[in-house]
Amino acid sequence: QVQLLEAGPGLVKPSQTLSLSCAVSGGSITANNYYWSWFRQPPGKGLEWMATIQYRGGVTFYSPPLKSRTAISADTSRNRFTLRLNSVTPEDTAVYYCARIRYDSNSYNNPSQYDVWGPGTQVTVSS
Repeated sequence: QVQLLEAGPGLVKPSQTLSLSCAVSGGSITANNYYWSWFRQPPGKGLEWMATIQYRGGVTFYSPPLKSRTAISADTSRNRFTLRLNSVTPEDTAVYYCARIRYDSNSYNNPSQYDVWGPGTQVTVSS
């Protein structure tokens, strides 16, 4: 059974870069039949899709509003994938989640299509 676990700094200062990781256990991030994604949920708001990666195909997708500040990558040596978000502001305060979706779903920005989620990690942007 695949499990995901996010890790992050908890507190980040404005203008800094946020780095998050998602450890995958019970399966491999190099599997052909899955994509891996990051979502976030700001206080009082819904889930927001951020980015998706499929390691084998070298495919990445980004939410247009975040694309210029976001980078998703795979770390096969540690069987995890990571997210970097540059130039953070207090508006980036949220619970960040990683999740898995089957490759044959064409709605990677739709949370309901995902079958495995991490528990989430709180990130607060504040000076």
